[in-house]
Amino acid sequence: MAAFQREMLVRFGHCDAAGWVFYPRYFEMVSDFVEDWFEDGLLASAPGLFHHKKILTPSVHFTVDYLKPTRYGDRLTFNLWTVQIGRTSCELRIEASHQGEMRMRLKQVLVFISADTGRALPIPPELQSRMQRFNAGAPLPTTGTAKPRRRRGGAAP
Repeated sequence: MAAFQREMLVRFGHCDAAGWVFYPRYFEMVSDFVEDWFEDGLLASAPGLFHHKKILTPSVHFTVDYLKPTRYGDRLTFNLWTVQIGRTSCELRIEASHQGEMRMRLKQVLVFISADTGRALPIPPELQSRMQRFNAGAPLPTTGTAKPRRRRGGAAP
């Protein structure tokens, strides 16, 4: 399926003193990108969901791989796919690349909750069907789960 895609300029405020993207700033970029996905990909603005339907979509889980540094002034292409769409939550796969070179990839889980009670809510059916258009069909590769090496004698380090 097609990814939702946006290009984003790496600005001075995203960077550390050396001119590289400071890794927590990726979360800000991803947050903006996901809001764009709601607005332009799902045709349901996040502020509209909050103000009119009292629905919030906080992130409850992230898994992130930073693959290569990104510099001030680079243009990142962000791509988003849905991996799983449940009753009250959805798992997203997001990748950021510069000139075709992968810089960052992550898995993010959003849960739909009531702004009044904080309890999980079913994803509105019209959003579930729109989310399907971005279904990746395969989960994000698992990384960072290598088993510890065994020392001679069988003890783990």
